[in-house]
Amino acid sequence: MRLVIDTNVLISALFSSTSLPTHLIELWRQGLFDLLTSTDQLDELMRVTRYPDGCSPGTSVEIRDRLTPALAGRLINELRDPAIVLKDLPAVTVSPDPWDNYLLATAAAGAADFLVTGDKRDLLPLGCYGGAKIVTVRDFLALIRRLT
Repeated sequence: MRLVIDTNVLISALFSSTSLPTHLIELWRQGLFDLLTSTDQLDELMRVTRYPDGCSPGTSVEIRDRLTPALAGRLINELRDPAIVLKDLPAVTVSPDPWDNYLLATAAAGAADFLVTGDKRDLLPLGCYGGAKIVTVRDFLALIRRLT
């Protein structure tokens, strides 16, 4: 099974060791699915976690105040190695939020089964894209519980 995880979900996993996003990351570390990412997502993670005032366009949480650079750097480094990093994504202009299009492009280019997000306004209403079903963390965790 191949997943793309929205950047906001990845960042949320860093805030609490008992959250659903953290549980999702743990399942990836256990090898229950392949994680697809892209150079675009790694760049966004670096930008968002290091933005001077803690917020970048499309980000509503003041991240810098809640997240140490070492913790953010560890996540980025972890994603670079065991995750499947895609480069040269196709152009996608489907999402109402242009900041989300690289996630859809990653899902399509990597033949993802799922795109896991919490974006109720722009991504979840799409339902699917490029063969990837777009679901919440909670819905994906329920699915994986039924499969294992």
